[in-house]
Amino acid sequence: MTVVGIDAHKNWHTLVAVDEVGKRIDVLTVEARAAGHRKIMSWLEQFEHVRVAVEDCRHLTRRLEADLLDAGHQVVRVHTRLMAGMRRSGREPGKSDPIDAEAVARVALREDGLPTAELPGPAREIKLLSDHRRSLVA
Repeated sequence: MTVVGIDAHKNWHTLVAVDEVGKRIDVLTVEARAAGHRKIMSWLEQFEHVRVAVEDCRHLTRRLEADLLDAGHQVVRVHTRLMAGMRRSGREPGKSDPIDAEAVARVALREDGLPTAELPGPAREIKLLSDHRRSLVA
């Protein structure tokens, strides 16, 4: 399983993908706009089993979370209080967007019972099927 952590800001989002042991696989930074969200969805396709973790700052992530759910992804919210300890124990010293996004992903790996959202079964299956049909036509 791959967990993707997102550090969201008003103008950009930084994503870091980690494997099941928390090792960084890839990094992506995009504009916090519709075009950036499309880049994120394309980038996520390279991973087989993905769980997306977002730092809980809904005023910055509401649209992105909706787009992720519409694309069939599971979205986990990580409370900001859980981030401090993970940053301190991180492999890189300091604070940066990739470090913060990686910390979000690692918290999602470590913590059980985080608030999780995904489209329910039939709605998700219909959405994924319609997306698949659209990609075959294109």
